[in-house]
Amino acid sequence: MRHRYSILFFPLHVIVDSLSLNVAFVGAYLLKFQTIEGVSTPPYTSLWLLFNLIWLIEVLILKPYVFPRQLFKAGHLLKKMLLLTAIHIAVISMYWVAIRGYYYSREHLVITYALFLSLGAALRIAGLVFLREYRARGYNTRRYVIVGYGKLAASIHSFYETHPEMGFRFHGYFDQPTPENVGLIKGTYNELLSYVEKESIDCIYCCLTYMDNDRLKVIADHAEAGNYQVKILVDFRGFLARGASVEYHDFLPVLNLSSQVLSDFQVNIFKRSFDILFSVAALGLGMPIFFLLAAITKLTSAGPTFYAQERIGQGGKPFKIYKFRSMYTNAEQSGPVLSGGLLDNRITPWGRFMRQTRLDEIPQFYNVLKGDMSVVGPRPERQFFIDQIIEIAPEYRSLLEVKPGITSIGQIKYGYAASVEEMVQRLRYDLIYPKRRSFFFDMWIIAQTLRVMAQGRGK
Repeated sequence: MRHRYSILFFPLHVIVDSLSLNVAFVGAYLLKFQTIEGVSTPPYTSLWLLFNLIWLIEVLILKPYVFPRQLFKAGHLLKKMLLLTAIHIAVISMYWVAIRGYYYSREHLVITYALFLSLGAALRIAGLVFLREYRARGYNTRRYVIVGYGKLAASIHSFYETHPEMGFRFHGYFDQPTPENVGLIKGTYNELLSYVEKESIDCIYCCLTYMDNDRLKVIADHAEAGNYQVKILVDFRGFLARGASVEYHDFLPVLNLSSQVLSDFQVNIFKRSFDILFSVAALGLGMPIFFLLAAITKLTSAGPTFYAQERIGQGGKPFKIYKFRSMYTNAEQSGPVLSGGLLDNRITPWGRFMRQTRLDEIPQFYNVLKGDMSVVGPRPERQFFIDQIIEIAPEYRSLLEVKPGITSIGQIKYGYAASVEEMVQRLRYDLIYPKRRSFFFDMWIIAQTLRVMAQGRGK
């Protein structure tokens, strides 16, 4: 049976929230009255039953636990919980006024909701972390194929490869054979439906850029019988990057291409505050380690402890980036040269260790405090290489709209680039970041970076 455990998510959510609500109610009574004897006797018996009844009705009407995997995030879960709790408070308040239940302790009610929100939020975040790790390890997965091969198809594949915690497993591209896709496709359009049935595929992504409506209709018509979802990919990226928006005329979606300023003030302020606090904590708590790294760098090879180099930041503004020196001095006498990886003979033995563990990047917390960089963001490059990258991948310009960072998705998934071509490959990962900026996404990137450092897998 496909996804035999997924159907348990809804009842599990209901049970967990119901238990949390009851624990909060009894716990608040204990905190207020230093006993629980009266909680099961009138008048609190009726209030206790009403608490559970209202919550059950909310769950049945609003269905708050149904989320697609792409929206199964802490923010969505907590917002939904806050909404349900607000409705619950409103109904209880009306009941309290209607029956003139002034004999109920208002302090007990306040403590109940405070405990419930705290417990519910903690359980949701813990469950989310567990489920993401569970799916990243290959359990509770969804199988998908992509119809049509090209840049748009590669983008959705890259997205799920970058986010294994969503639990989507790729089973191949399907397209008509061409010289460009030889050896890259799983099969043709005619072989698609039989493969979907044989491999129990859950989702088919259809790229309208590479297929016609007749083929899409055939796939959609068989969806119910084949027990799979059909999702359509349309490439609006070039328009949306210029500030386009979607308007709805009744049920008809209309893309508005008028230019507009897209500025998320709250995200930027919150991110800058986090950058400052995190950098101060890292520099303050890690000061003994920094002095040790500086001393070893100085003693193991001739030259300065720190290395400064001009990079291009947000909006194309140049700045000086700082690192612990990992190469011998005069490594670029003949001009800008990319590192040839850990086997580059310009890298010192100690520098090789620092690069593997990313310890050479630590001085960049100073850049973060100055405002040149962020803790998380696409890696900054030199203008010499940016000019070459843009010739191959013009979409790189969009990365200059956000502040560069110490660590990024590209650093985690790809690492140091030894050529412009490798820089372009790393770029495919970093392009995801500007569209998905959030506190929890930054936390995930930082956690993955710490794992790479601990395992010494930086390349």
